[in-house]
Amino acid sequence: MAFVEFEFNLSEALLTRLVALLNGMQPGPLTLANAAALPEGQGVYQLFHNGQLVYIGKTDSDAGLRQRLGRHVRSIQNRLNLNVADVSFNAVRIFVFSAMDLETLLIRSYGRPDWNYRGFGSNDPGRRRDRTRLNPGGFDAQYPINADRALDFVIPTAGTVASCFAALKDGLPYVFRFETIPPQNRIPHPDLVNAQMVLGDGPYTVRSVLQTAIAALPATWQATALPSRVIIYREPDGYQYNTDEGGQVIARSE
Repeated sequence: MAFVEFEFNLSEALLTRLVALLNGMQPGPLTLANAAALPEGQGVYQLFHNGQLVYIGKTDSDAGLRQRLGRHVRSIQNRLNLNVADVSFNAVRIFVFSAMDLETLLIRSYGRPDWNYRGFGSNDPGRRRDRTRLNPGGFDAQYPINADRALDFVIPTAGTVASCFAALKDGLPYVFRFETIPPQNRIPHPDLVNAQMVLGDGPYTVRSVLQTAIAALPATWQATALPSRVIIYREPDGYQYNTDEGGQVIARSE
């Protein structure tokens, strides 16, 4: 017979090979040095907490393995109740991604790792979610951000509050959001641009910097640490964020 049909399941074949490769690897400590040694290429990776697989992620050409794993190191370092020394990783660079969703396939293959479904690495939910109820079993509830950890990057010690906030937003490994001008929301509120601040001697923490910054602003400005992010807005009602989201007021101008 001169004709036959053949169907090759590329997704299944690639997943089988990739799972076998990952299972044969020995996880290494998740450190900044180890992350920096990775290529800035696309691929997939696993995170382990105390030896247990807790997260599977994927990177692309815009944010490669080196950048993504390095950010995870700093993110974990800035959380309470979590020690980065207890976290290890595997990473595989994949030179050609097919159209399939490898991340989803791997997550299903490994039985839905815990952090994948508890909010680890989540994006900013936005202003409308700042007062919604927090999942008590989620990653942020278990490991809230640490506003008292010494900053590991440089910020201006004198200048406008807006410039200080911009440095914090760029340097922190979690969401740092402050009031801007709608509709584009790209320009800081005029109060932040007009107010001047001077920091004392370091080391600096998010809490100490914000206490100085808020003191330089007109009344009703409030800096609040929520479990996953820090937000700075004018809060005329003095809402304390001490219920649903489990937030903590860092400073408030009077």
